[in-house]
Amino acid sequence: MAGFGANFEFRTLLRFPLSLRAFYIIGLAYGFADFSALASVCWLLAMTAGATAATPGVLPAMLLIVAAYMLFNVTLERLIGSWLERLLARRRTRELFLGLFVLSMISLNFLSPLIQRYGALVRLVFLRLLPYFAWLPPSLAGRSLAAVTRLQPAEFLLTFAILLLYLVLFSALLWRRLGAQYRGEELSETAAPARAPVRPITEKDDGPDRLSLLSPPVAAIVRKEFRYLIRNSFAYLTLLMPPLLVLIFSLNFGGRHPTLGGRGVSAEMFFPGMMAYLILILMAPAYNSFAYEGRGIQTYFTAPLRFRDVLLGKNLMLVSVLSLEIALSLAMLAWRVGLPSAHMLVATCAAIIFTIVGQLTVANWSSITFPRKMEFGQMRGQRQSGMAVLVAFGSQILMGGISAVILFTGNWTGNLWLPAEAFIFLAAAAVGGYFASLDALTRLAEEKKEVLIEALCR
Repeated sequence: MAGFGANFEFRTLLRFPLSLRAFYIIGLAYGFADFSALASVCWLLAMTAGATAATPGVLPAMLLIVAAYMLFNVTLERLIGSWLERLLARRRTRELFLGLFVLSMISLNFLSPLIQRYGALVRLVFLRLLPYFAWLPPSLAGRSLAAVTRLQPAEFLLTFAILLLYLVLFSALLWRRLGAQYRGEELSETAAPARAPVRPITEKDDGPDRLSLLSPPVAAIVRKEFRYLIRNSFAYLTLLMPPLLVLIFSLNFGGRHPTLGGRGVSAEMFFPGMMAYLILILMAPAYNSFAYEGRGIQTYFTAPLRFRDVLLGKNLMLVSVLSLEIALSLAMLAWRVGLPSAHMLVATCAAIIFTIVGQLTVANWSSITFPRKMEFGQMRGQRQSGMAVLVAFGSQILMGGISAVILFTGNWTGNLWLPAEAFIFLAAAAVGGYFASLDALTRLAEEKKEVLIEALCR
């Protein structure tokens, strides 16, 4: 693990008069400095001592096998760590790597249902592939020792020669990788300097504008937010999460054959519960909607536009993303669990509008009052403001509590359509309150102008 978590930069050693051979040996020796590597060396030495106690004649061969095996593992670890260092030098690659890592962790939830359904078939396939693993280094080391104990020198020489071949191959790759660093390889986010090509002057495109129904300032904010969305690779992970979560929970708790429990949760309870959970996840960025503006926040106060147009554009983009995600989740729920009754479906859809629009007003106030700067592609220090998190949790709990009470009133009163009527009224009131709050939030943004600029222009 030393190659994955090392803070020491080996390129700093190049300030000293080191040869490539010395640089390679120092880089390779660092692989033994980790605790897991030291523990593995102790285990191998303990195996050597045990084998020698049982059969003293295997000591020379055991020392050769253990030395080659230790050197191979350290070489492989250092090579993978160096490759990862090169791959993660760019922001896009770091974001892709983190996304794949998180998705792989989430995909572990599919193991239990897949094993229950395809476990026998996978076991047969694995048993068929098992003989091919005998040609990998761990099996070769074990076969070499077994050949010594059975007094089969030809088998020992063959397996040990293949193990040495692995060692030579990966040592050559590591030598080439460290050689590139030794010759001055520079890992940077910026592109190499090059002469900019002369671009011909293009004619102005007067084609139809797909956002012509919006005012020009709001349409410009929507376009900017869309470009921010496609620029931020971490946001792609958030967009993939809702359908995956619906699939995971439906496999475990819903449907006709749930993995956990004998009977699945009915669609009457599962459908609104999943919608509430998805809104809880997707609404979190709205409480710090100016996080990625940086110094661009000053443009909003110098450009000839009202701040309500900025809030409208940001909220419209967020609502569009939420609508797409909820539509995909609805399709997934209809496929996996089925849709609830008509009154529950209408009540849940109206509750979604009430919850989202009702939270947008609070989220806009939180974004102006408690801003926190964030950077694209960074994984460390990317946390929301503490007060913004508290406001978000408070709003979610309040909206969720109101929605839960209203949903249960239909069963309590015997009027199944009462929750739908109540949520339609609350949704209309939330929409009216949202538009009424925009002017007040515009005045608040002028009052908090220094706070926004100071927090986002650091």
